[in-house]
Amino acid sequence: MGKIGGFKEYNRTDENNIIVAERVSNYKEFTIPLEKNKMKEQGSRCMDCGIPFCHSACPLGNLIPDFNDMVHQEEWQSALEILQSTNNFPEFTGRLCPAPCEKSCVLGIISEPVAIENIEKNIIERGFAEGWIKPQTPKVRTGKTVAVIGSGPAGLAAAQQLNRAGHTVTVFERDNAIGGLLRYGIPNFKLEKGIIDRRVAVLEAEGIIFKTNINVGVNYSIEALNSFDSIVLCGGATERRSLPTKGIDSKGVVQAMDFLTQQTKSLYGEKIENQVLATGKDVIVIGGGDTGSDCVGTSNRHGAKSVTNFEILPKPPVGRSESTPWPFWPLQLKTSSSHEEGCDRNWLINTKEFISNEKGELVGLKTVEVAWKMRPGQRPELFENEGSEKIWPCDLALLALGFTGPEKTLSDQLGLEIDFKSNYKATNYQTNVPHIFTAGDMRRGQSLIVWAISEGREAAREVDNYLMGCTNLPTKGNGDLPNL
Repeated sequence: MGKIGGFKEYNRTDENNIIVAERVSNYKEFTIPLEKNKMKEQGSRCMDCGIPFCHSACPLGNLIPDFNDMVHQEEWQSALEILQSTNNFPEFTGRLCPAPCEKSCVLGIISEPVAIENIEKNIIERGFAEGWIKPQTPKVRTGKTVAVIGSGPAGLAAAQQLNRAGHTVTVFERDNAIGGLLRYGIPNFKLEKGIIDRRVAVLEAEGIIFKTNINVGVNYSIEALNSFDSIVLCGGATERRSLPTKGIDSKGVVQAMDFLTQQTKSLYGEKIENQVLATGKDVIVIGGGDTGSDCVGTSNRHGAKSVTNFEILPKPPVGRSESTPWPFWPLQLKTSSSHEEGCDRNWLINTKEFISNEKGELVGLKTVEVAWKMRPGQRPELFENEGSEKIWPCDLALLALGFTGPEKTLSDQLGLEIDFKSNYKATNYQTNVPHIFTAGDMRRGQSLIVWAISEGREAAREVDNYLMGCTNLPTKGNGDLPNL
């Protein structure tokens, strides 16, 4: 908790953003940090609420009231110790997490919830600024070797935990830099890549070995992989969803992740042949999630002529839906900073055709308005509204439709079972091949960064137990949040 009665004394205060006209001129983070005394106030708003549903709603089981109390008391180093006991990378979650903890905050029933995510970010940034973040090298090495495939948040968390257990860990990344989704799937204006590099330097100092441009099963043999005592597959859900729509092959219809990756690589000096640019174009982003929002923000920075966003689902309510009462994650309208920068948002829109010219270049989209019919116990049915067809001018269509699951390169070559969702099947993170484990989106499907870190930590514990017959690595509890 924080200050007794602090929630009555102080209002929630969030970081301000640099004005739109200034921030869209570059790719830097644009939040303006609060002053230290303001952060103390925000920590002081935490209540002695009895059952901390914020803790239960956090996929990592973060001890939120505890570090809030330390911030209130200005014991920042203690706050850091508490935060790092459950979260390997608060600098990522403090920037990128949708903060389910805040939606479960007891104070949020009657007022604005505690600014947990921002407090978290300030704790870790204070830790780096003060030099409190130091490599934690194991006192004893076990002699066991572990290969971690994929260097996204799940892979990095698993690697750090296994290294702390004393195992020699090698992380394989098929791209040319460490970070996975964090590096190339998240735009710089949400996460500057120096934040990743700073953390990777700590991990290397702890003894973790990183190998880039290694695509296991393609340019690195399965035989070599199986020479490790254990393997943790954290390759993510990377099979991109497309549309069975006429004209999908038109020049100008681009997968969102290609668009975002190209921009980040270009920003860091890589030469991108035929880079997809939104400059001067009528851009339509299909998909209303976070990736779609990132495409909107990037298109605005490119200098798009117009940016339009399509979502096939209904517009969520501004407040909580009755179907998702407190303390559960709400069905609720989310307006991102990218939307605020300029975007025409449209709901209940289905793309019927990508229209191209004689050169095969995209010139427009044909859409139809839709409605959903809900029947209890049955899948929702989609209906088209007769007479609602419309042609939209469009030079660039970005498909931000999510992912269907992991690639099957490794599962095929390693003989791994797949579940009904096409994810890698595992029990307690262990696949049907005993020395091979899996975590993150590769196991649970497309999900949040905070869930990936949690998965990596929990998988590491299971690997350690498999290798040593016991483990001292921490695990999270089940919490107090009831099931719907």
